Amino acid sequence: MERRSFLKTLGGIAGLSALAPIPSLAAPEHLPSELQADVVIVGGSMGGTAAALAAARNGARVILTETTDWIGGQLTAQAVPPDEHPWIEQFGATASYRTYREAVRHHYRRWYALTGAAHDDSHLNPGRCGVSRLCHEPRAALAVLEGMLAPHVSAGRVTILRHHAPAAAQTTGDRVDAIRVRDTRDGSERTLTAPFFVDATELGDLLPLTGTEYVTGAEAQSDTGELHAPPEAQPLNMQALTWCFAMDHVPGEDHTIDKPDDYDFWAAHVPDVEPPWPGRLLSWSYSNPRTLEPRELAFDPRPGHPTEAFNLWLYRRLIDPANFREGAMPSGITLVNWPQNDYFLGNIIEVPSDEAAQNRRQARQLSHSLLYWMQTEAPRPDGGTGWPGLRLRGDLTGTEHGLAKKPYVREARRIKAVFTVKEQHVGTEARMEATGLRREEVTAARFDDSVGVGSYRIDLHPSTQGDNYIDISSLPFEIPLGALLPQRMTNLLPACKNIGTTHITNGCYRLHPVEWNIGESVGALVAFCLQEDATPHQVRADESILGDFQRALQQQGVELRWPRPMRAPQ
Repeated sequence: MERRSFLKTLGGIAGLSALAPIPSLAAPEHLPSELQADVVIVGGSMGGTAAALAAARNGARVILTETTDWIGGQLTAQAVPPDEHPWIEQFGATASYRTYREAVRHHYRRWYALTGAAHDDSHLNPGRCGVSRLCHEPRAALAVLEGMLAPHVSAGRVTILRHHAPAAAQTTGDRVDAIRVRDTRDGSERTLTAPFFVDATELGDLLPLTGTEYVTGAEAQSDTGELHAPPEAQPLNMQALTWCFAMDHVPGEDHTIDKPDDYDFWAAHVPDVEPPWPGRLLSWSYSNPRTLEPRELAFDPRPGHPTEAFNLWLYRRLIDPANFREGAMPSGITLVNWPQNDYFLGNIIEVPSDEAAQNRRQARQLSHSLLYWMQTEAPRPDGGTGWPGLRLRGDLTGTEHGLAKKPYVREARRIKAVFTVKEQHVGTEARMEATGLRREEVTAARFDDSVGVGSYRIDLHPSTQGDNYIDISSLPFEIPLGALLPQRMTNLLPACKNIGTTHITNGCYRLHPVEWNIGESVGALVAFCLQEDATPHQVRADESILGDFQRALQQQGVELRWPRPMRAPQ
């Protein structure tokens, strides 16, 4: 194919593959034992979903696997509404991510009994929460993502294998030949082959399976030169995971759950971190992430009851009844992803499987214990204790145990990349030291191979080896293509939190718009490589080919630079 052909087929269907159409897949007994595509994306995470969308719209035939029945990762199975930067409504995100956001708003306008003012609000925020400009329910996110993929599924360009987990890999030298996945319902296995593979799992599961070199935990300061890195490497020192849950409040009713088995442990637990936690984990006190001084929070689910301290009920509220016509939403709904249910007693990767399973169980116990404590013992602003009307909403997260389908994972295995983003590329203090510029002058490093942008504070939650919060000012940054390329493997790409960042910079590259951008750029890269008969490493190494790819991304609405020199948000 002649050069620059990819630019001519933007947004269209290029007909990359001569493979026969993938049959419609329903029940496990009807699945073939072998399937082929142009790209196999393992993991239906947010990045994996974005990668599938981008690859399919550029003509690639995609197999997307997911261990649960919900695609969407952070937004759906983990139930976390988007964490975004202050300029998200104007710039700093891809066009398809904006399409997602507007589709969420349309979903509520079309199907919910909104007030006239809420319906006409161009920046409708269903939950009017404190953390995001678009707090919404995980089922709304799922409906929108399924809708965005639906045309490609109908056309046979995307096949989604739900309830499938990676089991093994076949490699030859520096290439992945096939991935074997196992159906979690009946144990049957099938082999997936393609020219390209994408690891979009939440934990970087394909990296050990394929023998791809990777790192975990915190790197040594002597290796990275980062201001806030520890003196020695700590490969098992990882951020807390959180098993989120949704709840509403029904005054006058008692929805108290059974006392969790481990409640007594968690009710008495004082986190062992440095600097010290101010007291018990199950309380309204915690360490202020920026100062590490004790900070008092408030909690009051009753409408019209302002609190002096920050009200956690409003923090990640998914539904604000004031947005809906009278009686349509009798209660607000909030999402609990708080300091009180951060689990940092152990890891779920790089440890024996029984230990990982125990840590998952304990994380669920912590979240159930937090709910039980709020229902029975939590201090109330009116002097009483407990809110028995708090009701666990497993119907909104799709589970019988009432929590999200998966824990919210902040840190995964990370590829050893061609280029690693370090604190000195994006951290405000580190950039000032490296450049000699003042705070009001300094910007993040510019990458010639940029494939996107993002912004978020370097926000590391308490860790499994005793760190309290590490919260560092960072600058609006770019996403370098080199961070998406393994040093050795030629046809495996990351599309989640498994890119070439450090423990420190993972803290700002792990959030929703950035993960979407990473996945979208990876999906587009695969299609570009197929059409240009090039490897991802060749795209980065050849200035002309790289320029073509970057122009292709821009034509599809991927921003490669910030519109002006951007400073650290306050």
